[in-house]
Amino acid sequence: MENELSKADRTRQFIVETTAGIFNKKGYAGTSLSDLTQVTGLTKGSIYGNFKNKEEVAVAAFEYNISKVRKQIMQLIRKAPTYHEKLMVYAKVYHSFTTVNFPEGGCPILNTAVDADDTNPVLKEKAARVILRWKKSIEELIQAGIAAGEFRKDIDTTQTALSIIALIEGGIMIAKVTNTPANLDTVLKTVNNIITELEA
Repeated sequence: MENELSKADRTRQFIVETTAGIFNKKGYAGTSLSDLTQVTGLTKGSIYGNFKNKEEVAVAAFEYNISKVRKQIMQLIRKAPTYHEKLMVYAKVYHSFTTVNFPEGGCPILNTAVDADDTNPVLKEKAARVILRWKKSIEELIQAGIAAGEFRKDIDTTQTALSIIALIEGGIMIAKVTNTPANLDTVLKTVNNIITELEA
């Protein structure tokens, strides 16, 4: 019985990992069942034997893509010696959104937020939660930097966190739509300036 469960779990994981790039590139509405069967090599019955519907696959794929990004961020934050460098990790990781380490199709937060805004409330809610968690993480890093004496005490942590997120996500959108990665570099310099201005 245990082997059967682990085989089912392995199949679910395989479906999630192989469809994550398609959902991230084409979006929920743009991804068809034939896309899923084609990329996985599985039948419709196999996919829906493991997931209730396409939405459930899309949610699991989004969570998988987010976990890939979060893992990179957490590893680099742990290694960064100063709070300035810890905050700059977000800019560095998102700067590499076209590389192999990043989910196929680019930033899953941006892609899902834009794609699901008016079409899928479940995915929209997932993207919103990720942004709010990201905001909280930045606020906590700033507060820890203040406590360590690295940052000024008079910082509006919410405004700073939202500004950093908006610049990174906006920079990615501009770089993608103009097909000019240098545009993101320009925006990320502003992120660096904001973080530098926090210093005591």
